[in-house]
Amino acid sequence: MEKALRKYLPSGKFQNVSKKRSKAMGAVGGSGNKTTEVPFRLALVRNQIKGWKVRPKGITGNPDFIFIKKKIIVFVDGCFWHGCPKCGHIPKTNNSFWSKKLERNKTRDKKNSRILKKEGYKVLRFWEHDIKNNLTKCITRLRTGMNK
Repeated sequence: MEKALRKYLPSGKFQNVSKKRSKAMGAVGGSGNKTTEVPFRLALVRNQIKGWKVRPKGITGNPDFIFIKKKIIVFVDGCFWHGCPKCGHIPKTNNSFWSKKLERNKTRDKKNSRILKKEGYKVLRFWEHDIKNNLTKCITRLRTGMNK
């Protein structure tokens, strides 16, 4: 946990969190997510879209995909962790911590997108719910971006 966020928790740590919940939150990984990255990757293959790399090293914001020749960066953002305005939520337990954490995530995402655009990249972000509910639309949007 980031030091700056500890002040939003009583005694600087989570309290009254069940072992089951703690284990579930601890198991959340930053890559290879089965609800976002994996379906998107499979759609790229199915649609014969080439020229991409997964999780390129040394790129601002640690994007999920990069299309080097087209200078396109793709982030597939989880609705909870990135504060989706449609279906994201702030947990009631430790509310002040989660409010601040999710706000910092959104601020960081905007900053990283600005930096990447200044570096000449086109930045595409797809919400988890869009990938689940309308993956075809996401692929169409990517193809449109590739043709510009």
